[in-house]
Amino acid sequence: MRTVVIDGPASIRVDTRPDPALTGPDGVIVAVRAAGICGSDLHFYEGDYPLAEPVPLGHEAIGTVVEAGPDVRSVKVGDEVLVSSVAGCGACPGCATNDPVMCHSGLQIFGGGALPGAQTDLLAVHAADFQVRRIPEGISSEQALLLTDNLATGWAAAQRADIPLGGTVAVIGLGAVGLCALRSAFAQGAATVFAVDRVPGRLQRAVDWGATPVASSTVESILAATGGRGADAVIDAVATDASLTDALFAVRPGGTVSVVGVHNLQPYPFPALACLIRSITVRWTTAPVQRTWPELIPLLQSGRLDVDGIFTATLPLDEAAKGYARAAERSGDDVKILLTP
Repeated sequence: MRTVVIDGPASIRVDTRPDPALTGPDGVIVAVRAAGICGSDLHFYEGDYPLAEPVPLGHEAIGTVVEAGPDVRSVKVGDEVLVSSVAGCGACPGCATNDPVMCHSGLQIFGGGALPGAQTDLLAVHAADFQVRRIPEGISSEQALLLTDNLATGWAAAQRADIPLGGTVAVIGLGAVGLCALRSAFAQGAATVFAVDRVPGRLQRAVDWGATPVASSTVESILAATGGRGADAVIDAVATDASLTDALFAVRPGGTVSVVGVHNLQPYPFPALACLIRSITVRWTTAPVQRTWPELIPLLQSGRLDVDGIFTATLPLDEAAKGYARAAERSGDDVKILLTP
């Protein structure tokens, strides 16, 4: 089978490897129909994370079950499924909450080294009754792929931001997760959402969805727009040192900063005293992907939550290197790229 691997910074290739075997009686093999390039994949591409050996990439996948172990009950061969990007053992009290982050054995993420990458022809998935879900009627392929990670992450970011009904929210970073968080903030009751990004095309997408654009001077602009008070909540979908600092000083006293961007491995000089004095709540979140599905799927099916337009390009798997190069440009034209094996 083919699988996308990275050898070093900006060094993407499509490797040929043996087809996977079932991980056990509770596992399935999925023939991947579509996989996404995620912003967090770019940390490998841009050299933020050290690589001791080639790493198979990708954690977002939908496809068809082509083999299932005898203990699998929720799906069968031939079913079209989505695969949670975040995995747990599926059998412990933590996983019983439908949040893989709570797994007593520790969460795992596809394409991070311990589990295989999802940008591939065939993906072996353990604990399939926990990790995999049949794609429901009325859910498009792009919606299903967003449910594996980006939409679940954006939704959880908004939930953990303590958004008051009719409140103000700032979303920093308008990649796929940021745009999902923006739509989720509106769906969860925000009246005003400030969209923060330096790319005009991405700002325009947010404006088209009802947001108020903020192109620069993030803190000053949000303070000015809120009478000097700050936003009720700030969602940071970037998590650079600069964006984290902006988030902490753009939120009002007593407000909440919800961080879902993936920081690099360098220390961050957290302004603890300023946050203490202003009673700021800060939450860092890896998405409880499976737990979000019962909420998100009906909203998508009913049209109450719209995520159309987040995927902006589709490329064959063999052109993965081109896809990563385009994603790394972070342009207004390319927000999220879909790979088709």
